Amino acid sequence: MPPASTGASTLTVAASPQPSPVATADSPATTAPDRLEPGRPGYRRMSFALFAAGVATFALLYSTQALLPAISASLGATAGQASWTVSAATGALALCVLPMSALSERFGRRQMMTASLTVAVLVGLLVPFAPSLGWLIALRAVQGAALAGLPASAMAYLAEEVRPKALVAAIGLFVAGNSIGGMSGRILTGWVAQLWGWRAALGAVGLLAVACAVVFHFMIPRARHFTPGSLNPKALAKTVGGHLADPLLRRLYAIGALFMTVFGAVYTVIGYRLVEAPFNLPQGVVGSIFLVYLVGTVSSAGAGQLVARLGRRGALYLAVSTTAAGLLLSLADQLAAVLLGLVLITAGFFAGHAVASSSVSRTATKGRAQASALYQSAYYVGSSAGGTLGAVAFHAGGWAGTVSLGLFAVLGVVSITLYGTRAARAERRRLVPVVSVQN
Repeated sequence: MPPASTGASTLTVAASPQPSPVATADSPATTAPDRLEPGRPGYRRMSFALFAAGVATFALLYSTQALLPAISASLGATAGQASWTVSAATGALALCVLPMSALSERFGRRQMMTASLTVAVLVGLLVPFAPSLGWLIALRAVQGAALAGLPASAMAYLAEEVRPKALVAAIGLFVAGNSIGGMSGRILTGWVAQLWGWRAALGAVGLLAVACAVVFHFMIPRARHFTPGSLNPKALAKTVGGHLADPLLRRLYAIGALFMTVFGAVYTVIGYRLVEAPFNLPQGVVGSIFLVYLVGTVSSAGAGQLVARLGRRGALYLAVSTTAAGLLLSLADQLAAVLLGLVLITAGFFAGHAVASSSVSRTATKGRAQASALYQSAYYVGSSAGGTLGAVAFHAGGWAGTVSLGLFAVLGVVSITLYGTRAARAERRRLVPVVSVQN
C-alpha cells in the first residue's frame, strides 16, 4: 500500500535550496530520540497546543456562518450576499496560504503559527464593529489572510517533529481541534446572538480565540528538526511546480477541495433551512445544531485506526459513502432525519479530510510546507466555492439544490479515488516484469 490513499505514483519534487529536514522511513531522523510520539515528553503539550490552535482557527474562520440569517435580516442582505462573510475569509486564506508557508520556511513553523494566530485574533476583536456588510466582508478577508499561516505551518511542524507512525493520529487531533472550534464557535454565536445580537456573538468568538491563542503560546514545544531556508522565489516556484506535477498529490488536492465543497455548502445553508418552515427553529437552537461537530472530532481523531484497518483508499471510500448517505437523508422534512444526515455528513467529511491531509504530509518528502499549503489552498477554495454555490443553489432550488451540488462533489471524490486505485494496480503490473528481469 503506498503511503497515500488515491493511487501510487513516484514522487519527484523540487526542494528549496535549504529545505527543512524531514523524516522518511529510512532516515536516521525517524529514530531520533527527541521526535515526538505518544508517551514521550512534549507530545501531550504539542497536542494540546495545536488542538487549541485548531479550535481558534475554525471558530474565527467560520464565526459568521451560523449567524447568516441574522446578518441578512440586520443588514438587508440576501443569502448569497451574506455568504460572502464566510467565503471572503476562506478565499483569502486559500490565496495566502502558499506565500505564508514560504515565510514559514524562512522564519520557522512555530513563529509563523504564533504570528498568524495573534493577528487573526486582533482582527477578530474588530469584526463586531463593522459598520456595513462591505466592511464586514473586508475585515473577514483580512482575518482569513492572517489565518493562512496556521494550517500549512501546523502540518509541516507535525511532519518534522512527530514520528511518521504517529503522524496520522497527530494530524487527526489537530483536525479534531478544528471540529471543536467550528462547533463551539457556532453554538456560542447562536445563543449569544439570540440574547444580545450577532455583533455580541462575534465578540464572544473573539474572546474565545484570545484564550486559545494564550494556551498555544505557552504550550507549543520548540521545534527541534527545523532548519531555516532562504526566501527564494525561483526555488519556491520549482518546489510548487514539482508538487503540482505529481499526479498523486494532485488527486489528494482535488479530494480535499471536493470534500470541503460539500461541507461548506451544507453548513452555510443549513441555518436558512432550519429557521424556515417546516422547522421554524430559533437562532439559539440552530446554533446548537452544530453539536454534531463532536462526531467530526471522533471521526478525525480515529482516522489513524480507520486507515490501519481499511487502508487509505478503503478509509476514503467509507468516508465518501457516509457523506453521500447523509446528504440523501437530509432531504427529509423531519428534524430527526435532518440531524442524522448532518451527523453522517460531518463524520464522513472529517474522516476524509484527516486521511487526505495526512497522506499529503507523508507523500511529500521535500518541501512539505508547500505541499501542505497547496492542499490547504485547494481545501479552502472548496470551502469558499461550496459556501457561495451552496447559497446560490439554495436560492434556485431550495435544500434539494444544495444537496444536488453536494452529491456532484461526492461523485468527483469517488471518480478520483477509483482512478487512483486503477493507477496503482497498473503501476504494480508494470513493475512486476521489471522485478522479474532483475531477479
